[in-house]
Amino acid sequence: MEFSISGGLIVALGGIMPAIAIGLIGSKAMEAIGRNPDASGRILPAMLLGMAFAEAIAIYSLILAFTG
Repeated sequence: MEFSISGGLIVALGGIMPAIAIGLIGSKAMEAIGRNPDASGRILPAMLLGMAFAEAIAIYSLILAFTG
């Protein structure tokens, strides 16, 4: 098994940044629903879509670390 600093950095940065983004997306969505509960039908799908895109970045970085 080969030791790779770049692979570790890819996983670390590619994991922490999407985690921060997912936390912020969820926080702001819950804040918006708290302010206007009637809009939850429009907020939740957008929140889930944003979280899915952020999670995809983390998955791409994991794949890049395994192949690089």
